[in-house]
Amino acid sequence: MKLTLSQRLFAVFCGLLLACCGASAWLQIRASDLREKEVIQSLSRSLATHVAHDGALADAKDIDAPAVRRLFSQLMVVNPSVEVYLLDNTGRIRADDAPPGHLKRERVDLAPIERFLKGDALPILGDDPRSADKRKVFSAAPLGVAGQPPFGYVYVVLLGEQHDALAAKASASAVLRTTLASMGLVTLLGLVAGVVAFELVTRPLRRLTEAMRRFDASAAPGEPPLAALPAAVVADERDEIVVLESAFAQMAARIGEQWRELGRQDRERREMVANISHDLRTPLASLHGYLETLTLKSESLAAAERRRYLSIALAQSTKVGHLAQSLFELARLEHGMVALEREVFSLPDLLQDVFEKFELPAQSRSVQLNAHLAPRLPSVTGDLGMIERVLTNLLDNAIRHTPPQGAVNVTLGNVDEEGGRVCITVSDTGPGIPPDMRDALFQRPFTSGGTHRGGLGLLIVQRMLQLNGSQIRLIDTGPHGTTFRFDLPAASARMREDPAPARPA
Repeated sequence: MKLTLSQRLFAVFCGLLLACCGASAWLQIRASDLREKEVIQSLSRSLATHVAHDGALADAKDIDAPAVRRLFSQLMVVNPSVEVYLLDNTGRIRADDAPPGHLKRERVDLAPIERFLKGDALPILGDDPRSADKRKVFSAAPLGVAGQPPFGYVYVVLLGEQHDALAAKASASAVLRTTLASMGLVTLLGLVAGVVAFELVTRPLRRLTEAMRRFDASAAPGEPPLAALPAAVVADERDEIVVLESAFAQMAARIGEQWRELGRQDRERREMVANISHDLRTPLASLHGYLETLTLKSESLAAAERRRYLSIALAQSTKVGHLAQSLFELARLEHGMVALEREVFSLPDLLQDVFEKFELPAQSRSVQLNAHLAPRLPSVTGDLGMIERVLTNLLDNAIRHTPPQGAVNVTLGNVDEEGGRVCITVSDTGPGIPPDMRDALFQRPFTSGGTHRGGLGLLIVQRMLQLNGSQIRLIDTGPHGTTFRFDLPAASARMREDPAPARPA
């Protein structure tokens, strides 16, 4: 039969309680018996001395056995619980009044008698002549002439056979039954108190066990398996079970959060794979079609038409290459394979370089690039290459989604008067982003109205800014236009005096 931990602990507790009660009862009975013997022996210490002073017991050299028997009979009639014996100086029994067949020893050990005569602590137990192994309290006195060694001893057993018979009969009396009943009641009350205490002590352990069982059965915790514990209980670090329960609750909550986060990331990964597959399918199909046409009709196509087909195929190939490069770069950012190299640099200089890069594409689309700079703009700290890539991606998106005669504006300004951080805002005059798609803008690529909007470029921007200790935000400016904003820490005076070395090209 298999028992739970609580049941085994309770069984051990009951066994220990019963053992302790039994040992306590035995010690109490034993102490009471020794106390009774000590009292009896103390009260009867001089009894053997009074018997020894009777001149009829012995002459100067030997024992008068008939006189001894008569005296012993008289004493035992007066006090039936005592038994009187006369010993020689070797401990051999010379005279007694025991019935025939009752005497089991011929000699008594003299060592307890000598201890008794020296006045050692009572009780002192000596041999019982009427038993082969029992020892009883006694009184003893030497026989002999003063100044000479004793030639014998008066040996009085204070609790004789009649006392044992009466004690055995009294063991079944009402007093003994009452005593045993009271001991049983005390044991029962102890068990009840122990059960109540055990219930209170093991309640947190059972609650923790049940919570762990539920947590293991659910496998995907949607709710914490343990209710929140009171702050006063959690603060009590002396209770190991409560500390363990609190630690398990925190662990379960953390695992639940991680499980939900893994589920969300898995859904985003599947959606991203589906969207990227769609983005790859169109240029690859176009590239394959034009290359196949060039292969099958190379002799019949005119030179101008052949050059047009090759130009379209090259453009589609470039698009696939850019998408593959973006995927590779995003994977490196998300798996921590890009090391951040902070340095101090000027945002206006960086913005000028980026504007020069997009000057021709903007002119070809009739889009105007505008820069607005706050006065006394401080330098900033960050990874120069990453921030350049952030501005490049944002401007590329803004130019591609701004209609002709539109404008793209970049604003650089201090977030606060102290200049602790520098704010960068990139806005366009395009159609904007639908409200229902703004929440997932930085989570996965998506398509709006047949036009790809957002995508890997914004994911790369978000990861790079997170590495630089910043966040990109979409600013709500109404139904028209899109505005993105992020900020960078301004460089301190010490960093401006001692800038980081420039990265090798």
